[in-house]
Amino acid sequence: MPQSSVRIADLTWYDFAARVKDDPIVFLPTGSVEQHGPHLPLFTDVILPVAVAEAVAAKLGGLVAPPVTYGYKSQPKSGGGNHFPGTLSLDASVFISLVRNIINELARHGVRKVVLFDGHMENQWFLVEAADLALRDQRAEGVHDLKIVKLGYWEFITKATEAALFPEGMPSWELEHAAVMETSVMLHLRPDLVRVDKIPDHPAASFPPYDVYPFDTTPIPPDGVLSSAKPASAEKGAIVIEQVVPDIAASLAKVFGKPTEA
Repeated sequence: MPQSSVRIADLTWYDFAARVKDDPIVFLPTGSVEQHGPHLPLFTDVILPVAVAEAVAAKLGGLVAPPVTYGYKSQPKSGGGNHFPGTLSLDASVFISLVRNIINELARHGVRKVVLFDGHMENQWFLVEAADLALRDQRAEGVHDLKIVKLGYWEFITKATEAALFPEGMPSWELEHAAVMETSVMLHLRPDLVRVDKIPDHPAASFPPYDVYPFDTTPIPPDGVLSSAKPASAEKGAIVIEQVVPDIAASLAKVFGKPTEA
């Protein structure tokens, strides 16, 4: 039945108004339209946080807002770079204003528990700014009980799960762009969108410990993948999802004082 959906977009306004009366946690997934190599879709950074947010919301009786599908500019050392075709990015001020506006709209309708649920590393500090400005806006409106949590789902991956993903060690989360973790989770959640025959296998990119602008793109692998994705598997993806979903739910239940559901 539509009224039982965790997706706000599936609800009528009557359903939404009724659900808000129960003081739900509302998740706002944020991602990007960004190159993810020859094997993963441009929408990877949206597909993954939406799927994880929906699974967590189901455990907490929460709701998931339509995602912010465009993100801040892809950075060479963590996303390959904004110069790759199909990477459609926002200026920081636009991204901040958009997220700030959505938080304020949710608050206007009575939502008091918001999770900025990120799937694109480059969004992180701009989500902080959006949250700060929205809280300032709400205080000016006389609303003092709005609470916002910002998280990246990958930050909940434990050392044990990390060891399962990278038995021989990992380069870094920045160099994991479109590599083992994202490819594994996509193989688990959306295998129909993974071009298995094009999964890259090459050494990790090597960057100097400083940046020069305009950025020298020479160290970036031409396929945009910053380290090998060859060890990825659907089984590894399942391990990630089975670990992070309950752990994120437990953390948010503690923050917001909400019981978790089976």
